[in-house]
Amino acid sequence: MKITKTLKRKITNHARIFDETLHIYNRALTFIMNVIDTEFDSLDKMTATSIVAPVEKLIHTTQTNPSPKYKTYNQQFYKFPSYFRRGAIASAFGKVKSYRSNLRNWEEERKIALAEGERFKKKPPRLQLEHKEFPVFYRGNMFRNPSDTTAQIKIFHKNDWVWIDITFKEQDMYKRGVWDWKACNPKLVKVGKKYFLHTAYQSEVKLTKTKINEQRICAVDLGITNSAVCCVLDAKGTVLARKFINQPKEKDQLYTITNKLRKVQAQSGFVQAPRFWRRINGLQQQIVNNTAHQIVTFAHEHACDFIAFEYLDKMKTPKGFYGAKKLRFKLRYWRKKGIQNKVEEMAHHQGMRISRINARNTSALAFDGSGKVQRKGKKDLAVFTTGKVYHVDLSASYNIGARYFISGILKTFSEKQRLALQAKVPELSKRTQQTLSSLITLCLAQ
Repeated sequence: MKITKTLKRKITNHARIFDETLHIYNRALTFIMNVIDTEFDSLDKMTATSIVAPVEKLIHTTQTNPSPKYKTYNQQFYKFPSYFRRGAIASAFGKVKSYRSNLRNWEEERKIALAEGERFKKKPPRLQLEHKEFPVFYRGNMFRNPSDTTAQIKIFHKNDWVWIDITFKEQDMYKRGVWDWKACNPKLVKVGKKYFLHTAYQSEVKLTKTKINEQRICAVDLGITNSAVCCVLDAKGTVLARKFINQPKEKDQLYTITNKLRKVQAQSGFVQAPRFWRRINGLQQQIVNNTAHQIVTFAHEHACDFIAFEYLDKMKTPKGFYGAKKLRFKLRYWRKKGIQNKVEEMAHHQGMRISRINARNTSALAFDGSGKVQRKGKKDLAVFTTGKVYHVDLSASYNIGARYFISGILKTFSEKQRLALQAKVPELSKRTQQTLSSLITLCLAQ
């Protein structure tokens, strides 16, 4: 599997000097998009690589092409670098092709609606010509890297394309685990008033191919009170390790800031409050990164092959639930998908795979198969029908891991064998009723 990691290096000795380069590049992009849209009927079947030569023939004046169809290109963009031009052509072709595809879909929807006698109010898509695209600096022609803290790039300055020296932060020179990875061409990116060079590094990673009966997984139950509750299980249903992950300090700060913002908005109406949102987004990102790092570290320490999550889509507040308003407030700032995506990215670096299972009843059912649980006092404690008191998120993590193994084990059997096992273990026939007890019973029934 090919994986990519992007490292950002801040340019410390220049800032506004790059503005004109971005402006010219985006003007050229707009010009080329107009040309491709006009000539699209003859360019439709091209690819991103084969489109470059036909478009250059339409706009660029050379000795072999002295009179292109659109002659104003060379006048407007004098000495525009060839690598910038080719990158802009590929980018423009993708944007125009996407617009044309959306337009065809709109026309088909309109025909169907009119044929059925319905009113069609949907507006047609428009080609957005003005963009804020960032250019790629190709090595050798546009970018030179003499050392880890200095480099040279070619930009438009004082009415000419010239080489300038740029320097980076010293701490940005450390490549953080990508020393032997393949470095791609950097991209100049503007963030606020500062400029960065984003360099992508690529590498090949072999993901685990361990058989299901020999696997060890890390089952993760993401929550609001606790950011994550993890457990390590093997294929026999043995719990090998447990871990609770939480960031109480960050969450307390997050809820304090958001409550202040809500009070201000209740009194004065909608306010932008950029400083509030900067702190809110920073705290959310800290919670995501810290949770993901702890999950992957825990799984790696116990030699896990998979990390299993619940499939979490839109969360709805149950009807008649006491404290629904407070729960909706917390769900709004819950970055569940952000944590899963971050864990997936980090796990692939370690050679581990990711799986998502059905989330229904993982917390509602006791892991020992005794039925539905009742919440007691604090929301993270549950009472089983047997009278046993247990942590509800930990019980849910057991059920998540069990459902992963049950699904994988049943796939190894034929349909006839599967039906025979379901007769012995009835819970296997309904995925939403499977618990850790079902996995243990399945292992005994094989």
